[in-house]
Amino acid sequence: MNVSVQVTPLLDIAVAAGEKILEIYHDADFSQVVNFKDDNSPLTLADKASHEIIVAGLKKHFPNIPIISEEGKDVSYEERKDWNPFWLVDPLDGTKEFIKRNGQFTVNIALIHDHRPVVGVIYTPVTEELYYASQDNYASDVSAGTFKRESAGQPFPLQVRHQTENRVAVRSSSHASEEEEVVLSQHGVTESIARGSSLKFCMVAEGKADIYYRHGPTMEWDTAAGQAVVEGAGGKVLQGTGPELFTYNKEILRNSSFLVLTDR
Repeated sequence: MNVSVQVTPLLDIAVAAGEKILEIYHDADFSQVVNFKDDNSPLTLADKASHEIIVAGLKKHFPNIPIISEEGKDVSYEERKDWNPFWLVDPLDGTKEFIKRNGQFTVNIALIHDHRPVVGVIYTPVTEELYYASQDNYASDVSAGTFKRESAGQPFPLQVRHQTENRVAVRSSSHASEEEEVVLSQHGVTESIARGSSLKFCMVAEGKADIYYRHGPTMEWDTAAGQAVVEGAGGKVLQGTGPELFTYNKEILRNSSFLVLTDR
């Protein structure tokens, strides 16, 4: 199937969702209203509001492409297994960061085709930073590659830093593991920085970090847009510690461990 979408509406959708998130973030009456899902992960009013804006926007501009969203209804594997392409959405990635009020949360939208993220958008509402990426032939209105737009400025291309020693690792603000220490030591890491949400992928894409390893559980919507952004900038996301690349629309949407690298 020939798949090509316009990225510009996706950017507008992500920014609109981010603006709604900020309304709630800055409203003391609503920002700390938190419920918990079955897995005890937090769910805020901002998650729900962002989901509604994104789904409405995607249905308006891309009515024939189905959607999987973290805050949407569960879609059985039998129903979605043949979806190709489909949208994979995390309306508010970094809900814990939202609750901590550290600003490190994002809006994530990705297009999945043939089990791979081929278009990705990440928006950081607090800083108004927008990252977007597409592979060749998948976007009809922007060039292939990864780009960053700061506030109302002009977008500029991103490229990973091909560092093979004295590497900088980007690590989770909320998760850590002993296995992570072992893997990073094997890849010449001498320094690390901490970031929340999909911003870790963005740090690698723009050359501020060289490696990101995640052992703890994530879901497909947590990683898809970030993977598109990293790969568009010349990096790779590996299953476990490699060599297989990360894939999507598995029967169970929970991810295994993964490794984000700029060079082997």
